[in-house]
Amino acid sequence: MEEKSLLKQWNQMRSQIIQSQVAPALVLIGIMVLASLGVFEDAADSAKYLTLGVAAITGILATISQYAAVREGEALLVDLRRLATPSALSAKIADSRGLLSLSAITIVLFDIAMFALVVWAVLGA
Repeated sequence: MEEKSLLKQWNQMRSQIIQSQVAPALVLIGIMVLASLGVFEDAADSAKYLTLGVAAITGILATISQYAAVREGEALLVDLRRLATPSALSAKIADSRGLLSLSAITIVLFDIAMFALVVWAVLGA
């Protein structure tokens, strides 16, 4: 592949990671509003478990999508390194493997932490 195509693909993967965060963010906003209004205090257990299930499923699907984009990004970094005369931008992106790996780790860790907070907000544990 040529450099322009690789850079375009890199930007598409970054956009995919960002876009996959929209649905979980909206779900979390809804849960936060309901929790702050005290709705879960009087809610039936089934409603609480449904809320947790929706939050978990939305988060898991987003995490899978983000993790897939990160893995594909790692392969793209290899292709950028193979360019004969990379631009400064391509060289900088090709050297970002550590940041990309850190992104994959933090995505998972933050998702676990956020779900723990959702459980706390919904169940009041």
